[in-house]
Amino acid sequence: MTATLVLQLVVSFSWRFAWSARRPWLPRFAAPAAMLLLQCAPWPFLGSSYLGLPGFVAGTALLVLPTAAAWPVIAAVTVAGDVAFHAADGSGVDLIYETAYTLICGLVVFGLSRMARLASELHWSRAEIARLAVITERLRFARDLHDLLGFSLSAITLKCELVRRLAQTRPVQAQEELTEVLQICRRALADVRTVADGRQRMSLTAEAEHATAMLVGVGIQASIRLDCGDLPDDVDTVLATMLREGLTNMLRHSRAEHCRITADRAGDGVRLSLVNDGADGIDNPALGIQFGGGSGIGNLATRIEAVNGRLSAGPRADGWFELKAEVELLAV
Repeated sequence: MTATLVLQLVVSFSWRFAWSARRPWLPRFAAPAAMLLLQCAPWPFLGSSYLGLPGFVAGTALLVLPTAAAWPVIAAVTVAGDVAFHAADGSGVDLIYETAYTLICGLVVFGLSRMARLASELHWSRAEIARLAVITERLRFARDLHDLLGFSLSAITLKCELVRRLAQTRPVQAQEELTEVLQICRRALADVRTVADGRQRMSLTAEAEHATAMLVGVGIQASIRLDCGDLPDDVDTVLATMLREGLTNMLRHSRAEHCRITADRAGDGVRLSLVNDGADGIDNPALGIQFGGGSGIGNLATRIEAVNGRLSAGPRADGWFELKAEVELLAV
């Protein structure tokens, strides 16, 4: 009985041992054979005084064998135990009890062992969920920082280049530009705090007004037309983020002199379009976003799909470059 209990514990908790991962087949074949040996080997020596523990053999079969093979083994063990019990002059009532005992013991062994394994898997799953939650939060933080700060940092870079050129010849204008740089830095700091707090909320109208002033400040003629009315908060934030990311790519990768921003209703949805004349050929890095280049556009595509929309980017027939998002507004 001691050997049977030790073997049953090894089978029940084999997943805790390193050798189980390296040799997953070992418990499946060795455990039932060892259990049968412990069940049958004492009979020639002890005779009818030893009937063994057939329920443990049945439980082991349920634990390590496929269902199609386990139940025939259980049936064979039960019948063999009944035959041995009958040979030991057991009564009919005792025979029924022995049959029920074998089945119940096997199910209890299987149930308790399986419950212990499921409890361990549950704890592992909770730890994995916590780890994935941390990774998800890190990805959100990185994505939001990229989306929010890219435009501000690009504008700061252009403004500082302008100040460097104006410092000697036009110091008054250079001081005005530095004042604008300071305002951009303060806004970027506020954006960082927003991302850190996890309460990012952006407005398409406010972002368009800020973007227009910024583009004019760096020498790009901008026109804006927003005719989309009130938008749901999530759609408004996603479109504002798209506007900022699109302008960031334009400042970094193109030589645009004109930019048009339009947003209007399109049936049951809203369409936002950013068009600029800075694309001068298919090799221009700004066009790479059409083919999945850049994590910012990839993030935008995922965000827009999350609000039931789609994102497209590419050169138009007139040679201008267009970044466009179309979002279907779901009825509340």
